[in-house]
Order: sequence, then C-alpha cells, then structure tokens
Amino acid sequence: MGRKRTGTWKHIYFCIAGLIILFLSGCATMEKTNQRVEVGTPLSETKERAEVGSVPLEKPKEQGKAKEQEKTREQEKTRERIKANEYLLRGQKLLAQGDYEGSLRENQKTLSVSANNPPGDEALFNMGLIYAHSGNPKKDYGKSLDFFKKLSKDFPQSPLLEQAKIWIGVLQENEKLTQMLEKSKQVDIEIEERKREKKK
Repeated sequence: MGRKRTGTWKHIYFCIAGLIILFLSGCATMEKTNQRVEVGTPLSETKERAEVGSVPLEKPKEQGKAKEQEKTREQEKTRERIKANEYLLRGQKLLAQGDYEGSLRENQKTLSVSANNPPGDEALFNMGLIYAHSGNPKKDYGKSLDFFKKLSKDFPQSPLLEQAKIWIGVLQENEKLTQMLEKSKQVDIEIEERKREKKK
C-alpha cells in the first residue's frame, strides 16, 4: 500500500512542477514583451507594438480586412472563370455552325478575360484550329502555327500541350512542302521560258 501512495504523490508533484515551469516561462515571455515597450509610450501604441517572442501581433481589424479582401479576390476570380467559360462555349458553338469570325471573337474574349490561366489554353487551341480549318475562307496556317506555339509557351502544363505540339509539327511540315511546291513551280516557269527563247 505504501508504494501506491508514493507513486501517486510522485505524479502529483510532477504535475505541480510542470505547472510552475509553465507559469514561470509565461512570466518570462511577459517580461520580454514589457521590455520591448519604451517608457512613456501611449497605451494605444503599446498594444500595436506588443510582440510574443519575435512574432508581431496583428490587429483583429486588419486580419478581418485581409480576409475580406482575399474573399473578394477569390469571388472575382470565380466570376472571371465563369465568364471565360461562357465565351469559350459560345465560341465552340459558333465554330460548329461554321461562323469562324464569330468563334474567333468569342475565343479572343475568353483569352482576354483569362490571360495566362485556364481556359486561356483552350481559347488559344481553338483559335489555332479556326485558322487551320479547311472550311475557313480566311484560313492562315502561319497564324494557326503562332497560336499553337503560344499555347506551348504560355501553358506548359496544359492537357492540350501534346495536341498543340502535334499541330505544330504538321503545320511546319506543311510549310516545308508548300515552299518546295513554290520552288518547283518557279523551276517549271523558268524551264518554260527557256523553251520559248529557244523556239524564237
């Protein structure tokens, strides 16, 4: 029985010693805080400059303002994403209907709202497709290539990156073939001119 009492008392003494240590460390922290405040400082400034350890305390009002500003920024980003997605969907519908100019305008709106954030990558991809589309009377493979290259550069993590790289390869190959055809036509023209000169 005697052992049980000493074991219990040891735990009680240990808890009391721990509380005393916590109390004394709390007092030491308060002393440090009080030393940092200069003598003659008004009470309002003392509250602003109070520190625990080396971490300055923020005013509750400033914390509230910061949280409110962060919430406002998040809401604005959400509205922009929704607006960008609406433009993107409209652009895809117009492309399906064969309205290339209208689709291009909607994708440009998407890009201007989203900048370097998704769905800007989709807008660039769609614009590249619009300029490469065989049904587009204003097709321009050079512009198409530029949009796919911009997607690769500005959105290296985009899920459309691999498709854009494939398009870049195809369009560059097409450009080489077009140049070869132009050279071939030029050679044919020169040959025809020489034949005419010989007949004269």
